Amino acid sequence: MDFGAFEAKAGVQFKDKALLALSFTHRSYVNENKNVGEHNERLEFLGDAVLQLIITDKLFNEYKGKPEGELTAFRAALVNAMTLGKVAEDIGMNDYLLLSKGETKDTGRARTYILANTYEAFVGALYLDQGYEVVEKFILDTVYPELPRIIKEQSWRDAKSRFQEEAQEHVGETPTYELLKERGPDHDKEFTVGVTIAGKVIAEGSGPSKQEAEQKAAQKALEESGWIK
Repeated sequence: MDFGAFEAKAGVQFKDKALLALSFTHRSYVNENKNVGEHNERLEFLGDAVLQLIITDKLFNEYKGKPEGELTAFRAALVNAMTLGKVAEDIGMNDYLLLSKGETKDTGRARTYILANTYEAFVGALYLDQGYEVVEKFILDTVYPELPRIIKEQSWRDAKSRFQEEAQEHVGETPTYELLKERGPDHDKEFTVGVTIAGKVIAEGSGPSKQEAEQKAAQKALEESGWIK
């Protein structure tokens, strides 16, 4: 695959093109193509650490008055799968993924996680190929600009805590959560939870754990209530 157009868009030129290709190589592609020896998970491991360090350093120096807990929450919101998946798609990584035929059909959340992991693998590859300063610039040009949106939406804060505060302020009630549905085998469960105020279901959310489903329900309730802008 020719990554030239992607390199131009990303503003980097790899010396080692094989390393670049490896960063886009998903495990499923290797399983389906036995002549391909390696996938991108080791690069992902490295890239995750590099990404965490660069974001931590930037936050530490830019927000000198912020406490550790708030900085940690900012960092978590910047490096989570939803943010990284969005950034990866925005810069065109989706067009270069090396996946099995089955994985190619995946959309939605599954694709978001693949894209997020690929972004981390690319960061690891770029660090090896170009060094710290180049990868720092790439991260600060692509991921860090998401922070104003995250702060505006308050998505760095726990959705359940935010919704509880808003519900108590606006209607004087504390939300409760109820498991509405559970489906799938033990290794691949999906839970659907409803968030309720005064006996009325306000919103529903689904996820692979009850905790994640509750967070999704709370986030949806925040959006639908009109209590946050």
